[in-house]
Amino acid sequence: MNKMLRSLFAAALAVGLVPEATAFAQSAGCSVSRDASSRQVLACPGGVKVTAEAGASFRLTDRNRDGSPDSLSLRSKAVLVDVDSSQHAGGFQVVTPQAIAAVRGTRWAVDVASGKTSVLVVRGSVAVRRPAGEPVVLSPGEGVDVSGGTEPLVVRRWPAERASALLARLGQ
Repeated sequence: MNKMLRSLFAAALAVGLVPEATAFAQSAGCSVSRDASSRQVLACPGGVKVTAEAGASFRLTDRNRDGSPDSLSLRSKAVLVDVDSSQHAGGFQVVTPQAIAAVRGTRWAVDVASGKTSVLVVRGSVAVRRPAGEPVVLSPGEGVDVSGGTEPLVVRRWPAERASALLARLGQ
């Protein structure tokens, strides 16, 4: 029976009925739940917690194969990432088409929409850069918008309304 369930799960994953992030989370020992707004909440070993906006397209990766994800590839919508540095060895990064946001232990939100990546830091600090470019470092309350191009990234303190609107989409 167990083999049959695995086959059904693999088939559901192949046709898109089970998101890749859910499949990884379950295979990596992460617990997966949904809240009332259909946000997906993944609590993973090593102090990594990801809250994904309903319909977000993302994939978790455990590059060093230690049983805890250390990278998230985000294609659309928003995620809130909370990494407890006292439990998580090494860094964690979110990779989008426009940017790479990397940390050691913190809480931050990343939103991908209309050819732009927006990053907001809630706690700690985050280094953000284009795939080929110099990083900027964000502190709590600061954000950056990254689009295609080569112009320098500009760090700004986000207005309370903008920060609240993004965090509300993520149940915060």
